[in-house]
Amino acid sequence: PPTASPIPDFPTDMAPRPTSLALLSAFSAIFSVEGWSTTTNASPTSRRMAPTGPIHMSADPAASAGGGGTLLVSHLSAIGTPSCRLILASQSPRRREILDMMGLGGRYAHTPSPLDESALQKELAGKEGITPETYARTLAERKAEALGLVMVEGGETEVEGDADTTFILGSDTIVDLDGHILEKPTDKAEAVGMISRLSGRWHKVHTGVALYRVCESVSGGDGRLSLVSSFTDTARVKFADLSERDVVAYVSTGEPMDKAGSYGIQGVGGQLVESMEGDFFSVMGLPMHRLSRELARAVSSLK
Repeated sequence: PPTASPIPDFPTDMAPRPTSLALLSAFSAIFSVEGWSTTTNASPTSRRMAPTGPIHMSADPAASAGGGGTLLVSHLSAIGTPSCRLILASQSPRRREILDMMGLGGRYAHTPSPLDESALQKELAGKEGITPETYARTLAERKAEALGLVMVEGGETEVEGDADTTFILGSDTIVDLDGHILEKPTDKAEAVGMISRLSGRWHKVHTGVALYRVCESVSGGDGRLSLVSSFTDTARVKFADLSERDVVAYVSTGEPMDKAGSYGIQGVGGQLVESMEGDFFSVMGLPMHRLSRELARAVSSLK
């Protein structure tokens, strides 16, 4: 059988390890890497990567990125410091899990919002012209704002410590079936009814997100509260055709009882989902990518 061409010599300051060369070869058919060209002989086994010019790599990846990073990953070290802290106005384990996955584990605090959520839901439901998207965003804003007001007025919270700037993150997720909002079920019978309505159909999941900022007052007062940004991220989800036994069995797991629309896509309820469009994490409780951009923008504004 034909043998591979010998690997060319590399300058000592950039000699790749064999594993690195293999990875470059694997990706060479898809990506064009500056400073490299792919040489192919008669046999597939003879494909190799040859340097066509010097490659300059910075010892600090961030230094070579140019400008400020647009994602939170470029600013993680700024959060959880005396200058900047983040508080999640929620006790949701799913939202905490998403923040942890974003690299924020140990860098933020969490405490429930003092907002009377049920009263606000009734208030919004009684207003005409409130779309599901606006409904979710408004709930998120009010959750974060309520906690921020307590902090500004010097009230007690479960969060200890101070920082020059505190960002408060509020969020709310709802299920929208043809314009009808499906909140958390009040009992198992309602959960069965919700899932039965969703069976075999497309629906939308809206997650509202709001970020407030509490700053120390320059005059020595309690501080200032301001809205940094708020938005609603929407995903579309399609349930498979579910049998009555499937629906009852799922509800009997107890998982639906604390979730909007009576299901959790990240758990047992993921089996009900046939397909989806949009951000999976938005359905889970926080749109990771969009939140990453908003947090990066907020942290960058402090510099």
